[in-house]
Amino acid sequence: MARSFHNKILRVNLTTGTLTVEEPGAVFLRRTMGGWNIIAEVLLKEVPKGADPLGPENRLVFAPGLLTGLAVSGVDRNAVGAKSPLTGGFGAAEVGGYWGTELKQAGFDGIIIEGASPKPVYLWIKDGVAELRDASAYWGKPTKETLEGLQAELGERRLRAAMIGPAGENLVRFANIMSGLYDAAGRTGLGAVMGSKRLKAIAVRGTQRLEGADPERIRALARSMAQGVAAGEKAAGMHKWGTGASLADSNLTGNLPIRNFRDGEFPKAAELGAEVFMPKIGTGMEGCYACAVRCKKQVKVEGKYAADPAYGGPEYETIGALGSACGVEDIEAISKGSALCNAWGLDTISTGMAIAFAMECYENGLLTMEDTGGWDLRFGNADAMLAMIEQIAFRKGLGAVLADGLDKAVGKIGPQSAFYAIQVKNQPYPMHEPRFKRALAIAYALSPTGADHCHALHDSGMVNADEDGFQPNGVLRAMGILEPLAVEDLSARKVRATLYSQYNQMANNCIPMCMFVPWTLQEKVDLLQAATGWDITAYELIKVGERAMTLARVFNMREGLTAKDDRLAERSFGPTIGGALANGGIDRELLQEAIHTYYVMAGWDRETGVPTPERLEELGVGWAKEYLPK
Repeated sequence: MARSFHNKILRVNLTTGTLTVEEPGAVFLRRTMGGWNIIAEVLLKEVPKGADPLGPENRLVFAPGLLTGLAVSGVDRNAVGAKSPLTGGFGAAEVGGYWGTELKQAGFDGIIIEGASPKPVYLWIKDGVAELRDASAYWGKPTKETLEGLQAELGERRLRAAMIGPAGENLVRFANIMSGLYDAAGRTGLGAVMGSKRLKAIAVRGTQRLEGADPERIRALARSMAQGVAAGEKAAGMHKWGTGASLADSNLTGNLPIRNFRDGEFPKAAELGAEVFMPKIGTGMEGCYACAVRCKKQVKVEGKYAADPAYGGPEYETIGALGSACGVEDIEAISKGSALCNAWGLDTISTGMAIAFAMECYENGLLTMEDTGGWDLRFGNADAMLAMIEQIAFRKGLGAVLADGLDKAVGKIGPQSAFYAIQVKNQPYPMHEPRFKRALAIAYALSPTGADHCHALHDSGMVNADEDGFQPNGVLRAMGILEPLAVEDLSARKVRATLYSQYNQMANNCIPMCMFVPWTLQEKVDLLQAATGWDITAYELIKVGERAMTLARVFNMREGLTAKDDRLAERSFGPTIGGALANGGIDRELLQEAIHTYYVMAGWDRETGVPTPERLEELGVGWAKEYLPK
């Protein structure tokens, strides 16, 4: 029977230069389904406790899933994971584009990278054959030059590459891995792990088209989604503008982060909205493999802030991080910053928030112009923001301090700066305000990778699928908790909704599947059944997500993270200066009670948050008990 997987994982030892192929078996693939679960198992079983994230003992795992490679909207995704050099715990990020499909069509279900090469290398994979090749010519080059060089050297204009830029080579702890020129596995510093292994790129070309066990059923489901998008019935806002539309509304509600989450008003927010700037500088919309939504903005900027259009355009997170969070009002400057981050391989969220932190430190006298290299690092200075991006990528001046993450920056600047470090587990907040979306307050505190909006629905039961691309109703209806939940609510019911929406999103990170394409829970199950020929159920899929979340928690506990790390930035407990949240602020005691309630519902110890042996057995991963804290 044809299926959507090959039962082949490529293992690459960079220290010895050896490549082997493993066949994990159908039982393993059904239990994990790909993505986060594969990453978690590899990290727990193969990375020694306390290992240096930037040392050869760390593993870098590229993990597509059971749906990756099919001609279906929203399924060209793969997860990447390692022990994070930013948080010291479980590191993972998900990315779309074309690379995941190319790897599956080249005959592999994943790649495990171990060791470290003595010199720069890249991995070349074509239709089941893999080899390591010298990458000295590309070391130090931005991503566009790297991609074009690989295409020319290999004579393959259609190859796809996962690669790092200078930031990854320079071990910036929030460097990303670029999948092409504008899709990023952005969070937790995986580009630094790749750089520490001196692996510049993984270039792939595959021609083995995947059909799945029931091609007709897959095509019917894919056609139904594409027709719904074309008719404006599904993901209409995302299809038209991508992320980042209606920022004036976000400003009014208090969701838009302004000047390092300090302020509540940004008068020019509307000018940063996609519906405003795309008619001026936009050149069109692009998408991932076989996706009808096509949510990726392309922009062209000339003049002072000229930006290479090959690097795409700014998404919402980038607009917030390099824009409103830094007080920058010029969309052309933000677009330039977006292009620089994609060229040099930086997570735009962590980069923007590091700069916003430095700006607030500067305005409060904790940094001087001597520290900044002569830049007046005040909120709103677009040129200073762009200069800091370069300083961070190349570890120059103040950038060398910021490149190691906010915790280490606080250690060097001084304890007075700690209040301005808006992060969880050393990962900066993304661009959604937990004081407005209270489900995110719980999700940020408990995300195994630190603050991350992609590890739970933005506000369970309250998300507009047409505008944001999310569709919570499927999972919430399945769990019997469909009715809307009050924004200020931190009750047990809110906790339960958050928990199950996290499991749903974790399942997405295993299949993997994009949250912007509004597949219902049942449609995901239908796709999996058609892809594999297995009798997968909705309950089984949600348990896949729970297993991923729990194993990531076990890894963090093993590496020394505790319940004390499940907390928000201090700023979140107070109001903003002006705006909708001027009387806001999360109640500290209510949040703590919500966290303890979450622990119990997840099958973790109520006080310590450590998963119980009984829950691990129930999830079919009893082997993980040996990694629990003693």
